[in-house]
Amino acid sequence: MITTNLSTRPFYNERVVRLALLLVALIVVALSVFNVNRVIHYSRSETALGQQATDDERRAADLRAQARRLRASVDPKQIELVALEARKANDLIDRRTFSWTELFNRFETTLPDEVRITSVRPKVDSKTGTTLTISVIARSVDDVNQFMSNLEKTGAFHMVGSRFDEHVNEQGQLEAVFEMKYSK
Repeated sequence: MITTNLSTRPFYNERVVRLALLLVALIVVALSVFNVNRVIHYSRSETALGQQATDDERRAADLRAQARRLRASVDPKQIELVALEARKANDLIDRRTFSWTELFNRFETTLPDEVRITSVRPKVDSKTGTTLTISVIARSVDDVNQFMSNLEKTGAFHMVGSRFDEHVNEQGQLEAVFEMKYSK
């Protein structure tokens, strides 16, 4: 093995190696500083969140205790009474919103000349809607059928004639009673 340097000007890579090691050391130090910064940040965040969780659990326990006290102080009979009164009030409001004028205007536009309305009875139910029971006097069944057909064409009346009763009175006129659903 030859131990002599054959080059005329020997070149040693010590500077490049030192510079690379210095660069690697700077990167390691920067990453270490970043990691320490993140650990401190997350440690503070964990402490704050843990404190907030403890405060939230304490507040939840206080609210549960308060709810138990309130439930114990409420009388179930009194709640039922208030609920019944609320249902009655809602029923009255529903009845109040029923527009007789609008209903009779619809009847006026659909009523044939040979048919007379003798009574109208609405039944307002929150579940099934408004059901109308109508009594009419007409000359024939065809006139009543024409009236029922005209009502269905408006789109405001459904299931016209779902219940239908008829008979002839002493004057020889047809008296008919039928039900239908009315949507305003």
